[in-house]
Amino acid sequence: MSNISEFNTDSNAQTDREHEVQLGLLQALCQAVQEQRDAAAVSEILEQLSAYSEAHFMSEELLMRLKSYDDYEDHVEDHQQMLEALGAIAADHAAGRSSLVAGKAQSALTFIGQHIATRDTRFAAFVRSGQ
Repeated sequence: MSNISEFNTDSNAQTDREHEVQLGLLQALCQAVQEQRDAAAVSEILEQLSAYSEAHFMSEELLMRLKSYDDYEDHVEDHQQMLEALGAIAADHAAGRSSLVAGKAQSALTFIGQHIATRDTRFAAFVRSGQ
């Protein structure tokens, strides 16, 4: 990359792709639970979603620190809340409480959609501004 503007554009595009994957995995989880797929299939989606979310959040948090982002703490708090929600979903699933999984998965989808639409959009604008 020859300049910071290319970095900012590439960074935003990469983050957008990561959000699409994360949302897709959450939607797949909701669908799998709704369709009452077997426990192994739901577990596999949950594992992929959790691992992907951890990696995505770590990457995003590193970029926020590198950019000295002013909303870092609140943004990270959302990430932690999402990871805790995924842990609760996994615990309910492992305990056979599938009736709780569907509602929690839908809540997680709503939460992360709102997070992307607000906090991530604000961060993307901050990055694009070149700060």
